[in-house]
Amino acid sequence: MCWYDSGPGVLDRFMTQPANKWRAWGLLAMAALWPALGHAQGLGSTGLPVGGNGLKVGEGRLHPTFDFETRFDSAAGYFPPPGDSGATVSGQLSPEAVLHIRPGLRLELPGSKVNLDLRGYADYVHFTGLLTPGSTSTSHMEGLADLKVTFNRDAPVSLELNNHFERSDRTRSVAIGAGVLSLYNEVSLGVPLRPGGGAIDVVPRVFFGVERFKPLAALFPVGCGSMECDPAGVVNFDYSNLRASLQGRWRFLPKTAVVVDGQFTYRNYSQGGTPDALVLHATAGLAGLVSPKIAVTAKLGWGQDFGASAGNALLAQLEGTYMLSHAATVKVGYSRTLEPVGAFGLFRDDRGYLEGQALLGGRLTLRGVTAFDYVSFQGPRRDTVFRLDLGPQYQFERWLIGGFGYLYGVRSSTSPGAGINYSRHEGYVRMTVTY
Repeated sequence: MCWYDSGPGVLDRFMTQPANKWRAWGLLAMAALWPALGHAQGLGSTGLPVGGNGLKVGEGRLHPTFDFETRFDSAAGYFPPPGDSGATVSGQLSPEAVLHIRPGLRLELPGSKVNLDLRGYADYVHFTGLLTPGSTSTSHMEGLADLKVTFNRDAPVSLELNNHFERSDRTRSVAIGAGVLSLYNEVSLGVPLRPGGGAIDVVPRVFFGVERFKPLAALFPVGCGSMECDPAGVVNFDYSNLRASLQGRWRFLPKTAVVVDGQFTYRNYSQGGTPDALVLHATAGLAGLVSPKIAVTAKLGWGQDFGASAGNALLAQLEGTYMLSHAATVKVGYSRTLEPVGAFGLFRDDRGYLEGQALLGGRLTLRGVTAFDYVSFQGPRRDTVFRLDLGPQYQFERWLIGGFGYLYGVRSSTSPGAGINYSRHEGYVRMTVTY
């Protein structure tokens, strides 16, 4: 991934010196062996208490965290060919060994009147140059932060304020493939209402979000002239989003509820001339237990764009969860959504997915996720996306978890361009310490 306005730092210069190549390989090997020695940790939800004592802040705790990950990525980005001065960029996604260094924090301030939860990290993504020489100058910063503040959490009327910030090379735009960096932020305000002793939940919310895109290559990849790989073209997908939603749940039986979800989205594109979107979603259905071990959600509805595209689609969700035991579940489902997107107006996503997770011996978590998406854009473009994510993690101590994983992805499109037609293998080893 070629971050065109960042120069090499100290780590970059270290990795580009030939004498240090073998030291870098040693670093990767040591990190790969770390979990086997009992000194690794993976991120993820285990359902177990995680973290040390932390630092006392009022009635809560501040937990500093540190995460170190080594990752092999077979389609890490577009880089200059070996020996090239940088005047051209390879037309194919190239492999690389990548280091992720993530210092972070978790702040929890519980309270009956005000409850605050803050989690986040900064992520230095370092391209080592071990597999594709010349990639080190593309190293860059990513990060994530989630803030949730709840007022009067257990009262019949409460207030929730949320903010999600993320900078990543895995964008939210389904139209853009690999090789793009996204800066995303969304703030929301919700007012959960619980009249009737809790049998009815009504939650109106309003959201405002923005996403800005930046190319990870300063030049056109060789042989690609389509918008998704044009460094000047990705700004056409920049947008701001104003969304209002209303969610309702009525528990007419102890373990079964009627669910209603309506939302209206106004999408504005700052560049590129894509017409504004005015999309209404409305769905309704049932959610609950059909047996002590099987939970089902079934919803049906309609989506309509009242903007220039005038597109519409039937919306649906059918999901079943089977509880193998108190510590193991399997989930399978299908969903159909309709969403706005830059340059094309709208897209419909038909998605099937399968998820499983099990906690063994109170410390070992096994998980797996697979999904297939068939994406239909307005116009002739059609994309298919397959994803597989597998990996265990083990909690050695409350403050130390180790894990590794494998991810496989295949994307194909009726449009050309390596950024939306590729297969990707990723393997990683990760450790996290939480004080």
